[in-house]
Amino acid sequence: MITPTLDLHPPDTGDLIFSDDFSDPSQWVLGQTASTSIALGNNALTLALDQPGGYLYTLRKSPTLVDFSLEVTAAPSLCRGEDEYGLLLRVSSAMEFYRFSLSCDGYVRLDKYLKGKASSPVPKTLSGAFPPGAPSSARLAVSAKGKEFQFYINDEYQFTVKDPSLLEGSLGFFIRSAGENALTVSFSNLVVRKVPLN
Repeated sequence: MITPTLDLHPPDTGDLIFSDDFSDPSQWVLGQTASTSIALGNNALTLALDQPGGYLYTLRKSPTLVDFSLEVTAAPSLCRGEDEYGLLLRVSSAMEFYRFSLSCDGYVRLDKYLKGKASSPVPKTLSGAFPPGAPSSARLAVSAKGKEFQFYINDEYQFTVKDPSLLEGSLGFFIRSAGENALTVSFSNLVVRKVPLN
């Protein structure tokens, strides 16, 4: 029996839903405190925190996404060890979501937060598709169609997840500090497209 070859590249995508050069502050939840900052500048959205064990996120205000394919560049400038950054997907009004994480020591994972409980459909796994540490840069890609997600980093396939818990929601970014050090990550060149029907 011949096993078909797994397509390890992001799938062909359809018409543009929207692109974001991060120049419009009305589309994002921005803000600053003594130890955190979410700001736009130089065509990027930058999340920064100087807080041991801190967590910071922002959500795009529109649109609500159902089936989609997205790409975005993530560029940590201060990041080390188990510090994490990445995407929040299908975020509901009740703050239920999927979280695609890259860690600064080279691991990836997928977490789900649903009905007050956290789980990891894909536990921490060494990737090899992006450079650890900072400064660095990686192109993240996700295809979401119904209950199936496919995840890529720098055009390299990472994993597929089938989970029907959340079928629509908003999009966001996050960073999480695992230690005592400051953490800064910028996101740029966001493109979201329709998923082909076939």
